[in-house]
Amino acid sequence: MKILISADMEGATGVTWPADCLPGTPQWERCRRLFTSDVNAAVVGFFDGGADEVLVNEAHMTMRNLLLEEMDERVAMLTGRHKALSMVEGVQHGDVDGIAFVGYHTGAGDEGVLAHTYLGNSLTGVFVDGVRASEGLLNALVVAEYGTPVVLVTGDDRACEDARGYAPRARTVAVKDYVSRYAAVCRPPARTAAAIRSTAAESVALAVRHPPAGPRDRRMEVEFDAEHLAGAAAVVPGVEQTGERRVAWTAPTMYEGIRCFKAVTTLVSAAVEEWYG
Repeated sequence: MKILISADMEGATGVTWPADCLPGTPQWERCRRLFTSDVNAAVVGFFDGGADEVLVNEAHMTMRNLLLEEMDERVAMLTGRHKALSMVEGVQHGDVDGIAFVGYHTGAGDEGVLAHTYLGNSLTGVFVDGVRASEGLLNALVVAEYGTPVVLVTGDDRACEDARGYAPRARTVAVKDYVSRYAAVCRPPARTAAAIRSTAAESVALAVRHPPAGPRDRRMEVEFDAEHLAGAAAVVPGVEQTGERRVAWTAPTMYEGIRCFKAVTTLVSAAVEEWYG
Protein backbone atom coordinates (compact mmCIF):
# COMPACT_ATOMS: atom_id res chain seq x y z
CA MET A 1 0.00 0.00 0.00
CA LYS A 2 1.34 3.41 -1.01
CA ILE A 3 0.41 6.72 0.62
CA LEU A 4 1.20 10.14 -0.85
CA ILE A 5 1.48 13.11 1.51
CA SER A 6 0.95 16.57 0.00
CA ALA A 7 2.68 18.80 2.55
CA ASP A 8 1.85 22.50 2.81
CA MET A 9 3.13 24.80 5.55
CA GLU A 10 0.54 27.46 6.41
CA GLY A 11 -1.55 24.86 8.24
CA ALA A 12 1.35 23.45 10.23
CA THR A 13 1.67 23.52 14.01
CA GLY A 14 2.51 27.00 15.34
CA VAL A 15 2.44 28.79 11.97
CA THR A 16 0.31 31.96 12.17
CA TRP A 17 1.88 34.77 10.15
CA PRO A 18 3.77 35.27 6.88
CA ALA A 19 7.32 35.27 8.30
CA ASP A 20 6.64 31.83 9.80
CA CYS A 21 6.52 30.30 6.33
CA LEU A 22 8.54 32.67 4.10
CA PRO A 23 11.80 30.89 3.21
CA GLY A 24 14.90 32.62 4.53
CA THR A 25 13.40 34.35 7.55
CA PRO A 26 14.49 33.45 11.10
CA GLN A 27 10.90 32.50 11.92
CA TRP A 28 10.79 30.13 8.93
CA GLU A 29 13.94 28.40 10.17
CA ARG A 30 12.18 27.77 13.45
CA CYS A 31 8.82 26.80 11.99
CA ARG A 32 10.17 24.44 9.36
CA ARG A 33 11.04 22.12 12.25
CA LEU A 34 7.44 22.28 13.42
CA PHE A 35 6.34 21.59 9.85
CA THR A 36 8.73 18.64 9.63
CA SER A 37 7.36 17.31 12.93
CA ASP A 38 3.79 17.32 11.59
CA VAL A 39 4.75 15.59 8.35
CA ASN A 40 6.97 13.05 10.06
CA ALA A 41 4.19 12.21 12.51
CA ALA A 42 1.92 11.44 9.57
CA VAL A 43 4.64 9.31 7.95
CA VAL A 44 5.19 7.24 11.09
CA GLY A 45 1.44 6.91 11.61
CA PHE A 46 0.91 5.59 8.11
CA PHE A 47 3.61 2.97 8.61
CA ASP A 48 2.04 2.13 11.99
CA GLY A 49 -1.23 1.54 10.17
CA GLY A 50 0.25 -0.86 7.66
CA ALA A 51 1.43 1.26 4.72
CA ASP A 52 4.30 -0.25 2.72
CA GLU A 53 5.45 2.98 1.11
CA VAL A 54 5.07 6.69 1.88
CA LEU A 55 6.05 9.45 -0.53
CA VAL A 56 6.06 13.06 0.68
CA ASN A 57 5.55 15.73 -1.97
CA GLU A 58 6.68 19.13 -0.73
CA ALA A 59 3.96 21.59 -1.70
CA HIS A 60 4.84 24.92 -0.05
CA MET A 61 6.32 27.86 -1.98
CA THR A 62 9.88 26.86 -2.98
CA MET A 63 8.96 23.27 -2.11
CA ARG A 64 12.26 23.01 -0.22
CA ASN A 65 11.22 23.46 3.39
CA LEU A 66 11.13 20.06 5.09
CA LEU A 67 14.22 18.72 6.84
CA LEU A 68 14.89 15.35 5.25
CA GLU A 69 17.50 14.52 7.88
CA GLU A 70 14.80 14.60 10.56
CA MET A 71 12.34 12.36 8.68
CA ASP A 72 11.67 8.69 9.32
CA GLU A 73 14.24 6.64 7.38
CA ARG A 74 11.53 4.68 5.57
CA VAL A 75 10.11 7.70 3.76
CA ALA A 76 10.91 9.10 0.30
CA MET A 77 10.57 12.83 -0.35
CA LEU A 78 9.88 14.69 -3.59
CA THR A 79 11.29 18.17 -3.16
CA GLY A 80 11.61 21.14 -5.52
CA ARG A 81 9.42 23.16 -7.86
CA HIS A 82 8.09 22.93 -11.42
CA LYS A 83 6.13 19.70 -11.19
CA ALA A 84 3.34 18.85 -13.61
CA LEU A 85 0.70 18.45 -10.88
CA SER A 86 2.34 20.76 -8.35
CA MET A 87 0.87 19.99 -4.92
CA VAL A 88 -0.30 16.47 -5.81
CA GLU A 89 2.59 15.44 -8.05
CA GLY A 90 3.02 11.68 -8.00
CA VAL A 91 -0.64 10.72 -7.97
CA GLN A 92 -0.73 10.45 -11.78
CA HIS A 93 1.37 7.29 -11.84
CA GLY A 94 -1.59 5.18 -10.76
CA ASP A 95 0.02 3.48 -7.76
CA VAL A 96 -1.16 5.74 -4.91
CA ASP A 97 -3.81 4.15 -2.68
CA GLY A 98 -4.50 7.19 -0.52
CA ILE A 99 -3.40 10.80 -0.16
CA ALA A 100 -2.99 13.02 2.91
CA PHE A 101 -3.16 16.81 2.90
CA VAL A 102 -0.87 17.84 5.77
CA GLY A 103 -0.54 21.50 6.79
CA TYR A 104 -3.45 22.65 4.64
CA HIS A 105 -5.50 25.84 5.03
CA THR A 106 -8.72 27.43 3.82
CA GLY A 107 -9.05 29.20 0.49
CA ALA A 108 -8.95 32.79 -0.72
CA GLY A 109 -11.93 34.75 0.55
CA ASP A 110 -12.62 32.42 3.49
CA GLU A 111 -11.87 32.71 7.20
CA GLY A 112 -8.78 30.81 8.27
CA VAL A 113 -5.18 31.22 9.36
CA LEU A 114 -3.19 32.51 6.36
CA ALA A 115 -6.13 31.64 4.08
CA HIS A 116 -5.30 31.82 0.36
CA THR A 117 -5.40 29.76 -2.82
CA TYR A 118 -1.98 29.27 -4.41
CA LEU A 119 -1.03 32.97 -4.24
CA GLY A 120 -0.61 34.61 -0.84
CA ASN A 121 -2.64 37.59 -2.07
CA SER A 122 -4.08 38.95 -5.36
CA LEU A 123 -6.78 36.23 -5.56
CA THR A 124 -9.98 36.96 -3.65
CA GLY A 125 -11.82 33.86 -4.78
CA VAL A 126 -11.44 30.68 -6.82
CA PHE A 127 -14.56 28.80 -7.93
CA VAL A 128 -15.18 25.41 -9.52
CA ASP A 129 -18.65 24.92 -10.98
CA GLY A 130 -19.81 27.87 -8.89
CA VAL A 131 -18.41 26.55 -5.58
CA ARG A 132 -15.72 28.52 -3.74
CA ALA A 133 -12.62 26.34 -3.79
CA SER A 134 -9.68 25.91 -1.45
CA GLU A 135 -6.47 24.19 -2.47
CA GLY A 136 -7.87 21.14 -0.71
CA LEU A 137 -10.96 21.04 -2.92
CA LEU A 138 -8.96 21.69 -6.10
CA ASN A 139 -6.50 18.93 -5.29
CA ALA A 140 -9.22 16.50 -4.18
CA LEU A 141 -10.93 16.90 -7.56
CA VAL A 142 -7.62 16.20 -9.31
CA VAL A 143 -6.76 13.05 -7.35
CA ALA A 144 -10.30 11.70 -7.81
CA GLU A 145 -9.52 11.43 -11.53
CA TYR A 146 -6.84 8.89 -10.59
CA GLY A 147 -9.05 6.91 -8.20
CA THR A 148 -7.16 8.07 -5.12
CA PRO A 149 -9.13 9.01 -1.98
CA VAL A 150 -8.16 11.75 0.47
CA VAL A 151 -7.69 9.92 3.79
CA LEU A 152 -6.24 12.58 6.14
CA VAL A 153 -6.28 16.38 6.40
CA THR A 154 -4.43 18.46 9.01
CA GLY A 155 -4.45 22.23 9.52
CA ASP A 156 -6.40 24.74 11.57
CA ASP A 157 -9.97 24.01 12.66
CA ARG A 158 -11.40 25.89 9.65
CA ALA A 159 -9.32 23.79 7.24
CA CYS A 160 -10.72 20.68 8.90
CA GLU A 161 -14.26 22.01 8.43
CA ASP A 162 -13.46 22.73 4.79
CA ALA A 163 -12.24 19.15 4.33
CA ARG A 164 -15.60 17.78 5.42
CA GLY A 165 -17.04 19.31 2.26
CA TYR A 166 -14.62 17.77 -0.25
CA ALA A 167 -13.51 14.60 1.61
CA PRO A 168 -16.25 13.72 4.11
CA ARG A 169 -14.74 10.33 4.98
CA ALA A 170 -11.22 11.63 5.61
CA ARG A 171 -9.87 11.84 9.14
CA THR A 172 -8.90 15.34 10.29
CA VAL A 173 -6.55 16.80 12.91
CA ALA A 174 -6.79 20.45 13.97
CA VAL A 175 -3.37 21.61 15.16
CA LYS A 176 -4.63 25.12 15.99
CA ASP A 177 -7.87 27.08 16.26
CA TYR A 178 -8.53 30.11 14.07
CA VAL A 179 -8.72 33.52 15.77
CA SER A 180 -7.89 35.77 12.82
CA ARG A 181 -5.96 35.57 9.56
CA TYR A 182 -2.74 36.03 11.57
CA ALA A 183 -3.61 34.56 14.96
CA ALA A 184 -4.53 31.15 16.34
CA VAL A 185 -4.71 29.18 19.57
CA CYS A 186 -1.92 26.67 18.99
CA ARG A 187 -1.28 23.24 20.48
CA PRO A 188 2.36 22.32 21.29
CA PRO A 189 4.17 20.05 18.79
CA ALA A 190 4.31 17.10 21.19
CA ARG A 191 0.50 17.05 21.31
CA THR A 192 -0.07 17.66 17.61
CA ALA A 193 2.49 15.04 16.58
CA ALA A 194 0.80 12.43 18.77
CA ALA A 195 -2.62 13.30 17.37
CA ILE A 196 -1.44 13.25 13.76
CA ARG A 197 0.39 9.95 14.21
CA SER A 198 -2.57 8.13 15.74
CA THR A 199 -5.06 9.57 13.25
CA ALA A 200 -2.83 8.72 10.28
CA ALA A 201 -2.65 5.14 11.49
CA GLU A 202 -6.46 4.97 11.64
CA SER A 203 -6.84 6.57 8.21
CA VAL A 204 -4.87 3.84 6.42
CA ALA A 205 -8.09 1.79 6.43
CA LEU A 206 -9.58 4.42 4.08
CA ALA A 207 -6.79 4.03 1.51
CA VAL A 208 -8.80 1.97 -0.95
CA ARG A 209 -8.56 2.98 -4.58
CA HIS A 210 -11.85 3.57 -6.37
CA PRO A 211 -12.76 3.84 -10.04
CA PRO A 212 -11.31 7.07 -11.45
CA ALA A 213 -13.78 9.92 -11.82
CA GLY A 214 -14.81 10.12 -15.46
CA PRO A 215 -14.03 13.19 -17.58
CA ARG A 216 -16.48 16.05 -17.30
CA ASP A 217 -16.36 19.74 -18.06
CA ARG A 218 -15.30 21.94 -15.18
CA ARG A 219 -16.09 25.64 -15.19
CA MET A 220 -13.36 27.48 -13.31
CA GLU A 221 -13.43 31.13 -12.28
CA VAL A 222 -10.89 33.33 -10.53
CA GLU A 223 -11.53 36.72 -8.96
CA PHE A 224 -8.66 39.16 -8.35
CA ASP A 225 -8.14 42.19 -6.13
CA ALA A 226 -7.21 44.44 -9.08
CA GLU A 227 -8.59 44.75 -12.60
CA HIS A 228 -5.24 44.62 -14.39
CA LEU A 229 -4.67 41.10 -13.08
CA ALA A 230 -7.74 39.84 -14.92
CA GLY A 231 -6.28 41.26 -18.11
CA ALA A 232 -2.97 39.52 -17.45
CA ALA A 233 -4.70 36.18 -16.81
CA ALA A 234 -6.75 36.45 -20.00
CA VAL A 235 -3.54 36.11 -22.04
CA VAL A 236 -3.73 32.35 -21.40
CA PRO A 237 -5.46 30.64 -24.36
CA GLY A 238 -9.00 29.61 -23.44
CA VAL A 239 -9.24 32.05 -20.51
CA GLU A 240 -11.77 34.84 -20.96
CA GLN A 241 -12.27 37.98 -18.93
CA THR A 242 -15.84 37.83 -17.62
CA GLY A 243 -15.81 40.88 -15.40
CA GLU A 244 -13.65 43.78 -14.30
CA ARG A 245 -11.69 41.55 -11.88
CA ARG A 246 -12.75 38.06 -12.95
CA VAL A 247 -11.75 35.45 -15.53
CA ALA A 248 -13.15 32.02 -16.37
CA TRP A 249 -12.45 28.97 -18.48
CA THR A 250 -13.91 25.54 -19.09
CA ALA A 251 -11.70 22.45 -18.90
CA PRO A 252 -12.63 18.92 -20.02
CA THR A 253 -10.99 17.42 -16.91
CA MET A 254 -9.76 18.69 -13.57
CA TYR A 255 -6.24 17.72 -14.68
CA GLU A 256 -6.50 20.28 -17.48
CA GLY A 257 -8.28 22.72 -15.21
CA ILE A 258 -5.53 22.77 -12.58
CA ARG A 259 -2.81 23.09 -15.20
CA CYS A 260 -4.57 26.13 -16.66
CA PHE A 261 -4.98 27.53 -13.14
CA LYS A 262 -1.25 27.11 -12.62
CA ALA A 263 -0.58 29.10 -15.82
CA VAL A 264 -2.99 31.83 -14.70
CA THR A 265 -1.39 32.20 -11.27
CA THR A 266 2.10 32.25 -12.77
CA LEU A 267 1.19 35.11 -15.12
CA VAL A 268 -0.63 37.01 -12.39
CA SER A 269 2.38 36.74 -10.07
CA ALA A 270 4.51 38.39 -12.74
CA ALA A 271 1.97 41.23 -13.08
CA VAL A 272 2.02 42.20 -9.39
CA GLU A 273 4.15 45.19 -8.37
CA GLU A 274 5.65 45.44 -4.90
CA TRP A 275 3.67 48.32 -3.41
CA TYR A 276 0.49 48.58 -5.44
CA GLY A 277 -0.30 44.95 -6.27
